[in-house]
Amino acid sequence: MMAYFIPSLQDPRLVASFQRVCGLFLQVEDVGSTNNSCGNGAGADSEQVLRTRPSMNGQWRHTAEEGSLHLQGQGKPRYVVKNYFFYYLFRFAAALGQEIFYITFLPSTYWNFDPYVTRRLVGVWAIVMYLGQASKDIIKWPRPLSPPVVKLETRVDAEYGMPSTHAMAATAISFTFLLATMYRYKYSFALGLMASVLMSTLVSLSRLYTGMHTVLDVICGILLTAVLMGLTYPFWNILDDLQLTSPLTPLIAVVLPFLMSYNYPALDHYSPTRGDTTIILAVASGCTVGFWMNYQYGQTYEPTGPLPFEVPSITPQVALMAIARFLVGISILVATRLIVKTISLKVVCAWFHVPDDMEARKRLEIEVPYKFATYSSIGFVATAIVPLLHQYLKLL
Repeated sequence: MMAYFIPSLQDPRLVASFQRVCGLFLQVEDVGSTNNSCGNGAGADSEQVLRTRPSMNGQWRHTAEEGSLHLQGQGKPRYVVKNYFFYYLFRFAAALGQEIFYITFLPSTYWNFDPYVTRRLVGVWAIVMYLGQASKDIIKWPRPLSPPVVKLETRVDAEYGMPSTHAMAATAISFTFLLATMYRYKYSFALGLMASVLMSTLVSLSRLYTGMHTVLDVICGILLTAVLMGLTYPFWNILDDLQLTSPLTPLIAVVLPFLMSYNYPALDHYSPTRGDTTIILAVASGCTVGFWMNYQYGQTYEPTGPLPFEVPSITPQVALMAIARFLVGISILVATRLIVKTISLKVVCAWFHVPDDMEARKRLEIEVPYKFATYSSIGFVATAIVPLLHQYLKLL
């Protein structure tokens, strides 16, 4: 039975069925064609929705009685959206799983909430994401085929699919936040659990809706994260104490992630997975050095008083201060990225005597050093420099 059940979870038709239930249909050919189909048996339905005709320039125009046609260019699949609530809900949820969200969300928790929680978020996020990304390029299972699946994202289509790192990141962040705060703050654990389940579920389902993963990819991503968190949770406090107090922390935090990035599993084609993994490890590296330095100089920025803490009330003044800290911090991080990326690219390209172009940036010896330098600087500035600036501007 398992020999049938597990492969069925990899069937792209299962993903296409979920998309159609949520009002997303594939349209491969002109609706006027007798061979038209929209996903697995959706052609007749979509024919009632709109009629398309080629225009003079080879693109497509359409008239719609209901729904909408999103065009992806000549010769590429097109799709029909009949339920915009699910469309925007899952596109938003998919954005929550992007690295850019976590690279802004994690520092924000450091500036506006509790560095104790941030340290655990960064550590678990880095471990889970590295193992998830590396697993993709070791297992090498493809993403769902289109057709029958509608694919709403193109950047990561060159990556392999098993496991879903979006599902892993959302599950790790949600439940790490819950576990790190449940004894530290006074709040309803039931509500916290519901929020964690809701976020991880939305992001996981968004990977099906966008056509990027099979059901098995998503399930395995969640289960793998649960196992990793279960194995590491008893050691969170021990590892946190070590990273703050050990004199070897800066050396280990820089050298080990860099070597892990440089020795990332090789592929026979270029994939953004290695670069994304380098970004994740670099951010964690820079943050760890920042955490260590702050502790050495007595700048922990943690709330004080007896545990558990009261959850701060969100007054207009508190909200404005949080927004100010966020805007100042993000501005500094954007400037850091621009400056360090420009300098590191010039240095690395000059070292290897290659021009700075897109092809050069895909090479291992170029991509890993410049991305590691850029994003480790961002992690360090976010945790060590920005809080000092907040103090100087009296925003703390």
